[in-house]
Amino acid sequence: MTVKEHLLQIKKDLPPQVTLIAVSKTKPNELIMEAYEADQKDFGENYVQELVEKHEQLPKDIRWHFIGHLQSNKVKNIAPFVHMIHGVDSFKLLKEINKEAKNNNRTINCLLQLFIANEETKFGLSFKEADDILKSEELKTLKNISFKGFMAMASNTDSDEQIRLEFRSVKTFANKYPHLSVLSYGMSSDLKIAVEEGSTMVRVGSTIFGERNYTT
Repeated sequence: MTVKEHLLQIKKDLPPQVTLIAVSKTKPNELIMEAYEADQKDFGENYVQELVEKHEQLPKDIRWHFIGHLQSNKVKNIAPFVHMIHGVDSFKLLKEINKEAKNNNRTINCLLQLFIANEETKFGLSFKEADDILKSEELKTLKNISFKGFMAMASNTDSDEQIRLEFRSVKTFANKYPHLSVLSYGMSSDLKIAVEEGSTMVRVGSTIFGERNYTT
């Protein structure tokens, strides 16, 4: 199947309220353009330098989502154009995003990354830490960020039930903040469960483009 055929198949099964992020990390521009020409406009990248290069080379109406772990000193590189930063996992990072957004006369959309997996290698805030940020008086001073919701990654496990419970915990937490409506969880391997458990934004790579290529 072609990239376009894969996209059509995935979108056919997604409810209208779910946004598909095509995860294009390590993928060549030619494949990204195949998706773009099939009316895919939202793409996700994990690495700052790769994202900057692709933004320079590809159509300017692409909405770029940074979905990896973002270091504070790299924010300035993507602040001029990034559509949404998914992995905000500290107040320090939040303040840096606000600073660089202000420098570029922009407001940057952000998601707080929640830690729900049973794995120490993943990043994210506890529910309490996220609560503390959202209720912070200092947050009100950050005028150049726009909170949209929450991002999370489930455990790498064969247990569908564990994945379901982890996703459900995000939805339950997010219900406390109904104005934060974006819930970014679910990838190629757990897409169906994520949608059933309330995801409004899914990040799909291998199902669209094929298996990851580490050599590019």
